Amino acid sequence: MTEVLAGTHARSRRRGPGVLLGAGITIIGLLFAAPFLYLLISVVRSGSVLDVLGSGAIGRPLLNSLILGVSVSAAATVLGTLAAVLVQRADVRGRRVLRIALALPLVLPSYVGATALLAATGVGGMLPFIPRPVGFWGAFAVLTIFTYPYAYLPVLARLTMIPTSTEEAARVLGRSAWPTTWRVLLPQLRPAIAGGALLVFLYTLSDFGAVSLLRYDTLTRVIYSSRLLDRDLSLALGLILAVLALAIALLMRRAGVGAAPPLARTRWQPTITLGRWRSAVSAILLLPLLIGVVLPIVIFVYWVLRGGTTVGVGYSGWGDDLSFLVSPLLGSASAAITAGVVAVLVTLPVAYAVERRGGVLSELSGSVVTSVFALPGLVVALAIITWTLGTPGPIGSLYQTFPLLILAYVLHFGAQSLTGTRSAITAVPVRLEEAAESLGVPWRRRFLRVDLPLLLPGLLAAGGLVMLSTMKELPATLMLAPIGFETLATVIWGAAEDGFFAEVGITSILLIALSGVLTWFLVLRKEFHDTQT
Repeated sequence: MTEVLAGTHARSRRRGPGVLLGAGITIIGLLFAAPFLYLLISVVRSGSVLDVLGSGAIGRPLLNSLILGVSVSAAATVLGTLAAVLVQRADVRGRRVLRIALALPLVLPSYVGATALLAATGVGGMLPFIPRPVGFWGAFAVLTIFTYPYAYLPVLARLTMIPTSTEEAARVLGRSAWPTTWRVLLPQLRPAIAGGALLVFLYTLSDFGAVSLLRYDTLTRVIYSSRLLDRDLSLALGLILAVLALAIALLMRRAGVGAAPPLARTRWQPTITLGRWRSAVSAILLLPLLIGVVLPIVIFVYWVLRGGTTVGVGYSGWGDDLSFLVSPLLGSASAAITAGVVAVLVTLPVAYAVERRGGVLSELSGSVVTSVFALPGLVVALAIITWTLGTPGPIGSLYQTFPLLILAYVLHFGAQSLTGTRSAITAVPVRLEEAAESLGVPWRRRFLRVDLPLLLPGLLAAGGLVMLSTMKELPATLMLAPIGFETLATVIWGAAEDGFFAEVGITSILLIALSGVLTWFLVLRKEFHDTQT
């Protein structure tokens, strides 16, 4: 996606954002900066950071978070990079199918996968001979399986751009396949590998659902459990988590993730011949897919067919009334669509200012919007709760209302909308705007008649990405949703805690189906449109 932003369309650097646009993007930038700033101010006022540091309460969850983040990043990066190299450079069987299939764990939120694997293993599960994945090793295994696509996709995208000529030259000089890959190919993949590793680390640091279900005390789990009993502790830990997340985002920016010089897409030509290992390697590549996608879906179907263990309580399995899904489905749809539309409307002025006007103010506003995406949804929700409950009058009455929930989604996922919107704007030639201005066409008419039709596909894609993330978001929804408001994510969480596995199964299948459709149209179809090459 960052390569699209670095396209060849020239930006118009004329007058800066102007007074009206400048005021608008300043307000938007301050709005997006508000969660972190308010969290910082609240912690400084209470002095809770020093107290928490002195009490030693931070040591264990912080260490757990860092150990888990480093471990999962290392494992997922190795797995994702190796898978990408094999499907793009080796003559594996079923390569075209594997290229797409290996990205499919993205469809399942980590808490959904954790729920399936947790209930399917141990005594009473489908796989009683496998110990339940709890604690560090459980969190490590589950998060590795469900995050390796974040390392796989950028490496695969980079591989499609790197010609095989240097590898072929090394082979001519007598090097074998794997030394050539190690010494010639991997150095060219370092930016993509580093970006994928940092992205996995950021995801692991922010994860709440999986680590909570698997009973591993990270910062997110302790923040959520202490938010009502020890507000100072939750705020201090939230600030520490926010600083860590922003530091990782800064590292990604400084590392130039996705900023490698654009290359022409190359035609697939294998440089690694597997010989008699060809079928075995293909089978091994299927393992992450089987564990991360097929097994959870089989488990969910099994729960639905088997039915619930409690009669007359909740969904009891196949043939039972499915009307209970209407409310969470409508809740997920209304929240996702509203968040997608609002996010596009809010970030469009910033995207226009960055791509068409330029200037320090435009770049600063864009950077603020992008940086907030690094903050865990739990931290964004915590800051909003602290703000509303600590402010008397009309602001305080917003707590647990639908508009406040939408605000949290927009702040958290606005960067996705901004990236897609900027991409859409760069696709509109600057000369059209300049020609309309020279003819004296009012900007409103120009926007509606010329710009909007060209922008619409990109804006829909940007809003769709926000919709996809909103549907799967768990901690912010749990903390900010109005009383009685349900989404598919919260129903899965509640049913898993209560042990209603048939209800978990049918709701998860519905969420996976919706997420899968959106993921295909918004992410995978674009990534693999050239899978025949």
